[in-house]
Amino acid sequence: MPEERTSPHPPTRDIELSSRHRWRAYWIAVSVAALTILDLTKVNVALPSIEAALNAGPTELQLVVSGYILTFGLVLVPAGRLGDMRSRRVLFLVGLSLFLVTSLACALAPNTTMLLTARLLQGVAAGIQMPQVLGLVQQLFQGKERGRAFGLFGATIGIATALGPTLGGLLIALGGPTDGWRLIFWINIPLVAIVIVLAAWLLPSTRTKSHRALDLDPVGVVLFGLTIVALMWPFLFTTGSPDDDPRRWWLLVASVVFAAAFVFWERRYADRGRMPLMPFSIFSLASYRNGVLISTAYFSAVPAMFLLGTLFLQGGLGLEPVFAGMVTIGFAVASAGSSWIGGNLVARLGRPLVVAGILGMVATAGALALVALITPPEWTPWAMAAVMVFGGFAGGLVISPNQTLTLADIPVSSGGVAGSVGQLGQRIGTAVGTAIALALFYATVYREQGDRDTLVVFHDAYATGMIAVGVFLGLALIVGVADLAGRARNGSQTP
Repeated sequence: MPEERTSPHPPTRDIELSSRHRWRAYWIAVSVAALTILDLTKVNVALPSIEAALNAGPTELQLVVSGYILTFGLVLVPAGRLGDMRSRRVLFLVGLSLFLVTSLACALAPNTTMLLTARLLQGVAAGIQMPQVLGLVQQLFQGKERGRAFGLFGATIGIATALGPTLGGLLIALGGPTDGWRLIFWINIPLVAIVIVLAAWLLPSTRTKSHRALDLDPVGVVLFGLTIVALMWPFLFTTGSPDDDPRRWWLLVASVVFAAAFVFWERRYADRGRMPLMPFSIFSLASYRNGVLISTAYFSAVPAMFLLGTLFLQGGLGLEPVFAGMVTIGFAVASAGSSWIGGNLVARLGRPLVVAGILGMVATAGALALVALITPPEWTPWAMAAVMVFGGFAGGLVISPNQTLTLADIPVSSGGVAGSVGQLGQRIGTAVGTAIALALFYATVYREQGDRDTLVVFHDAYATGMIAVGVFLGLALIVGVADLAGRARNGSQTP
């Protein structure tokens, strides 16, 4: 979609690259996304080892995971906007370099303070990198080729998400119960170093030199940051324990106030002819708005589904972390294949493909809860693994096609910030969905512990937590059907 002459963005260079060069740059960008998401999931299984090695308390352990998510979400939109205005290639290199240094700091951390500081900065690095991936894909590909590109992107992210716990468990098994968690961060060093070299060599420049002053909207950045922190904080610190501080929920009121101030400021800033942090005009596009809502609801459900399964298999059935993580391998493999299929079919089938995938995930959540309750304990992991294969196929039809449909009408000049808002929705969804599911899970454990057999307690806790997963998938389905109806009224189902 061509830019208007009045656009405040610097002009976009047409990237005249051969197909081979474009796909080479694409795979570098996607490998960055995979490393970023992998670090989000593989650390979860290391928390018991970190607790034992560094004598970390529950709050510190929570921050190891939630701190990364929080700073990741905070940086996404400003970094996406900066990439749209200037050089995505430079931001790739900055983010990767910071990711390498912080991974090294995590691996060498002598205490929890050092580890937490490094994880917060690692989240910043991830937030710098991720918007550039989607912005670059948006700029490198058009039409059906873009659908294929997002199909492979979804396959890669699906594999990284589902294999993270398995990889983490394997590294802990190799490194031992005391220092095995350090391997989770050490493995980043050679991988990131290789990607830095390839990025410096092969990533194209995506913008012409601009003499326009860089307008970063500092007031908007601060208000946006306060909104995100106030919104995510109470969910990130919800464990389901009776010790959770109920006063944390007042921060949601503060988030509404900050959000109102942010919207007011951004509109006023735009009216003065300046370039706001977030172009609210993109939300007037139904394809984008509905796509972001679907991905937010979907990511509220699926990471929580993985985590609940891991907790049930380890706590209820006594599986080792590495074997509990392996239950999701079928999901990863199946989603990789179906993401590729979905990416190729989305231009022809459009939103119905996404709705079918969500329906499949609803069936998956119900089947997982059912087999956990009715199968003999020795067969439960195998039964859940089989259901996960079906779920992976269904999930692959959601992420990649939805990404393509979401960004289909977005101008290339706004690809980075539009993609980063979508990623922010996913991070917020993950925080909210995981917090609610964990709260339901652990509240059941605390309530029933001591009165019933351990397996029965974890059966009940798992089933209760999966209710939240089903509700969020139901919300995604409602939005998908509403979008489908809107497209039918407008006579369009495809990008």
